[in-house]
Amino acid sequence: GYGRNFLIPRRLAVPATKANLTVLEKEKAAIVARKKNQRDEAEALAKKVAGATVVIAHRSGDDNKLYGSITSADIAEKLAALGIAIDKKKIVLDEPIKSLGVTMVPVKIGYQISAEITVEIIPLVAE
Repeated sequence: GYGRNFLIPRRLAVPATKANLTVLEKEKAAIVARKKNQRDEAEALAKKVAGATVVIAHRSGDDNKLYGSITSADIAEKLAALGIAIDKKKIVLDEPIKSLGVTMVPVKIGYQISAEITVEIIPLVAE
């Protein structure tokens, strides 16, 4: 009763005929293939990101302190310049980088895959 009177008329469900079941199986197979393809792309991107080193020149004062800070947006911009497109929200920085030196920064790729990039902050040389 509930299916015939409520779900099917509102197109929230379809009758379980052989034709509808075969369509459902094809859709399930397509979803599985699409997820596998996306996971493979994420793994390839993780391999590409894992070896990346980003060098950022920034104004600094005494004691290796930066004027301002380096945020995930700055790192994403430098990665884009290297040809690696990563959203700044996927770069995991607990707090912005405020000193010169080398820092390992984790990047969440997706599908529980993450990689680390090396971020090197060097002093900006005034010309």
